[in-house]
Amino acid sequence: MSKDNYKINIDMPPLVDLDEMSESELSLFDLNNPDRALFNLVDDELIKLSGSKLYFYKYYQSKEYDEVYMEAPNKPIAREGVAVFGHYEPKVLEENLTQFGIELTNDQLFTFNKSYIERKIGRTIIPGDIIQPHFQNQKYEIFQVQEDSFEAYGVYHLICSAKLLRDSRDVQNTPLTNYSENIGGSIYGE
Repeated sequence: MSKDNYKINIDMPPLVDLDEMSESELSLFDLNNPDRALFNLVDDELIKLSGSKLYFYKYYQSKEYDEVYMEAPNKPIAREGVAVFGHYEPKVLEENLTQFGIELTNDQLFTFNKSYIERKIGRTIIPGDIIQPHFQNQKYEIFQVQEDSFEAYGVYHLICSAKLLRDSRDVQNTPLTNYSENIGGSIYGE
């Protein structure tokens, strides 16, 4: 290996002082940086690519409120769902028998890009909204919404905690048997 010394023909520009990093051209934490919208668009595309199609049913808040059950007795929900993209990990429905009875432990987390979902549904997500995954015949009711943000990059996520909605009309209107049981007879009407 030769030990030749190489010379540079061009003078180097002065180095940037690290103490004055806010004035640097390469700062990613510049709040006026136009690339902040680019990071948000990339995040939106990543959620669309890695996520799946969901149907989002908006909950319309009403003034009726039952103090005993601490909920609205008639929850007005949109009839038609809006098709959106979000990220979630499907879980198997688990019903564990505990000392207090059957416990449903199937809370689901859904992740959305905040600017995308607000543009798509016309408002922010609120507790009471319903989500139905395209590949499942189950609906989930949102009970908690948290904002996860990367403020330096301008990226905001909404992480929604949802529980399985067991009392939806689809579940209640499903007949359990094809025949109704007559009093004193069998279920086959003999």
